[in-house]
Amino acid sequence: MLALKIKDITFKNPIMVASGTYGYGNEVSDFVNLSKFGAIITKSVTRNPREGNPPPRIFEVSSGMLNSIGLANLGVEKYIEEKIPYLNKIDTNIIINIAGTRIDDYVETLDMLESADSKHIGYEINISCPNVKEGGMQFGVSPDMTKELTQELRKRTDKILIMKLSPNVTSIEEIGLASQDGGADAVSAINTVMGMSVDIKTKKPRLSTIMGGLSGPCIKPVALANIHKLFKTLDIPIIGIGGISNCDDVIEFMLTGARFVELGTINYKYPNLVETLVNQLQSYLEEQSIDHIKNIVGDLMIENK
Repeated sequence: MLALKIKDITFKNPIMVASGTYGYGNEVSDFVNLSKFGAIITKSVTRNPREGNPPPRIFEVSSGMLNSIGLANLGVEKYIEEKIPYLNKIDTNIIINIAGTRIDDYVETLDMLESADSKHIGYEINISCPNVKEGGMQFGVSPDMTKELTQELRKRTDKILIMKLSPNVTSIEEIGLASQDGGADAVSAINTVMGMSVDIKTKKPRLSTIMGGLSGPCIKPVALANIHKLFKTLDIPIIGIGGISNCDDVIEFMLTGARFVELGTINYKYPNLVETLVNQLQSYLEEQSIDHIKNIVGDLMIENK
């Protein structure tokens, strides 16, 4: 009733963990049953270790949060050595998020992961992070660069390849098409929206980087609009992200065109929400006499006027 596929890989349900919100998984293992998710998308990994941006780099705002973590991570070599053994034990699909500053960075990181003793089934390619001074985002705003990067990675793996798209672009449809034309199996959208906050007493920005990525319920309408645009344009699956907090939100995203969704900021408030959502989705389908969750994807009723 809830199982869905990308390529030939089956996901037990359409709910995934958004990259970064559960770290590498082991950080929350004592109080979250990660096997309940359809997939775990890991914190971004880069070719070399990154310390990220200096603090302050997180600030809570109305109905969401700003972050400028800056892709802090331990680098792919330590990731393979220290994190993959734990991830291999989780009873669900593992997708590794990769970030970089140049095409070679992405390629080298992916090549190393391809050679690792890992059960991961795919990659989410971060070309849309607004929180770093260079790289990543430059690919996500240019259709030509998006297609070139996607093609290079496609040559090197048969695993699922997902391109993570930014809302901070003129046309998300063009970036989505470039991803599809380059060989991506799916796109995920949206990454965070550029935003900032100011302390009126000190007259200083709340973040050390001045601006950061806005996430949480406040960006849901922006996310839905972008999912709608992509669904009308693309033939490949869409993974919806942006302010999902309850079962109604999941259904909204799927009706708008998302085949899967990722839970992000809400994990910090309700880390075990996934189990509730899975049960509520099943109840919704039974109440509506819907045979399978796939039947609501894109089933948005729009009156012609």
